[in-house]
Amino acid sequence: MTRPDVSPCEDLAERYQALLEVAQAISAQRDLDQLFRDLAHRLPRVVQVNYVDLSLHDPVKKVMRLHTIQANVPADLIGGHEIAIEDCPAGCVWETQQPLLVPNLSEERRWPWVIGAMTEDGTQSFCFVPLTTARGRLGAMGFLSLQKEAYSDMDLEFLQQVAKQVAVAVENALVFQQIAELKDKLAKEKLYLEEELRIEHGFDDIIGDSKALKQVLKEVEIVAPTDSTVLIQGETGTGKELIARAVHRLSGRRERTFVKLNCAAIPTGLLESELFGHERGAFTGAIAQKSGRFELADKGTLFLDEVGEIPLELQSKLLRVLQEQEFERLGSTKTIRVDVRLVAATNRDLKSLVEAKQFRSDLYYRLNVFPVTLPPLRERREDIPILVRYFTQHYALRMKKNIQTVPAKTMEVLSRYDWPGNIRELENLVERSVILTQGTDLQVPISELQADTLSAGSPATLEDAEREQILRVLHETKWVIGGPAGAAARLGVKRTTLQSKMQKLGITRSPA
Repeated sequence: MTRPDVSPCEDLAERYQALLEVAQAISAQRDLDQLFRDLAHRLPRVVQVNYVDLSLHDPVKKVMRLHTIQANVPADLIGGHEIAIEDCPAGCVWETQQPLLVPNLSEERRWPWVIGAMTEDGTQSFCFVPLTTARGRLGAMGFLSLQKEAYSDMDLEFLQQVAKQVAVAVENALVFQQIAELKDKLAKEKLYLEEELRIEHGFDDIIGDSKALKQVLKEVEIVAPTDSTVLIQGETGTGKELIARAVHRLSGRRERTFVKLNCAAIPTGLLESELFGHERGAFTGAIAQKSGRFELADKGTLFLDEVGEIPLELQSKLLRVLQEQEFERLGSTKTIRVDVRLVAATNRDLKSLVEAKQFRSDLYYRLNVFPVTLPPLRERREDIPILVRYFTQHYALRMKKNIQTVPAKTMEVLSRYDWPGNIRELENLVERSVILTQGTDLQVPISELQADTLSAGSPATLEDAEREQILRVLHETKWVIGGPAGAAARLGVKRTTLQSKMQKLGITRSPA
């Protein structure tokens, strides 16, 4: 609107001078919130305005995100609301790319929710213009006045010039924000990976050639290329983390981060923060904002070890993340969306925990999409010599020792031992043996192995050895003789051959 005390040319010149100052001020602004406040402070010099509305299109959720601030008032932003494109004037302007002028709100019947909110704030007229750059449509900018008919057609034309400057500033701020978020995420990933490198994993590949292990690896090859949740089950020390890493390496996420968390190693009160992160001041001791493991694993793989130890009160939140791929940090209301592939592991029977009401059934079914069961070492005894030789070479090299052989009698004892601690127990024993060894033959402290397991001793005859082997496999297969998982297949003989040997050796199943 032209002021009565100045000519139209003088008024226009003053406007464009003010517009130049606004453009110069906002062009250097890189923070969106501060940009909004700066506009609300400077725009009244250019045009009559009581509220400034910046509505940006969210391409992910396909909504308009409304931000309103009162002009010339040092206050926080009002709103940040999400609203459907068709339910607000900003959405109409964004879609049509045409300016919109409403001189009298009392006569406007479209967008009742937004118009009602404006009326409550005293707004009586407004105009919206597109926020568009050469790269695309960003949203719309609104100028709200407490007076009716506050904007003329000439004002509308001028405000479109204002919006062009603002659009460039908003685009720059959005790009800067994305770069800052990416740099922050990469920095956090780098810190996590550096911490991972300081952790010794024992061995970095899967060692073994047994049928049981080959079956597991075949299952991993099948499921890895998908994004399905994998539940790895097995006794402690069987190498569940190695299988999880194999799933990640063979997946389409191999170039992204593999993040792990042992749920049993974190105190219950801190587990939620470790998983989902927290804001500064969320609880006593939260002196800074922290990203959780889900956030760190975005676009990558998250490995939750000992998932059966997660407390019931936290399981519902974990289930929501798995289903919706979104969560809030502790102490925050902002929803964070992630794209995470979950691999979970446990040495507990989750089904029994469900029956005992100690684990949520819906979470169990969500985790149990593709179960992989790792066999204990006693069910893949043919891998024990390979593992012994591998660990011996590994630790001998580290300790600069020249250990060339493992005595046959020692290997026989190690192969017969049941290994309740599985590969972890075997590795620890070999490391201790390398420390004790003075010559070129590995010296294993056999006496440290459980006496009751070794007391089975060497069979007196070949027939006794055969009977012992057949009985052991029959017990492991629950006396199932035929089929791909039966005792005959495990022993590498035909079903009829095994039945003949059982009859010859007098092996029969005891009545239950």
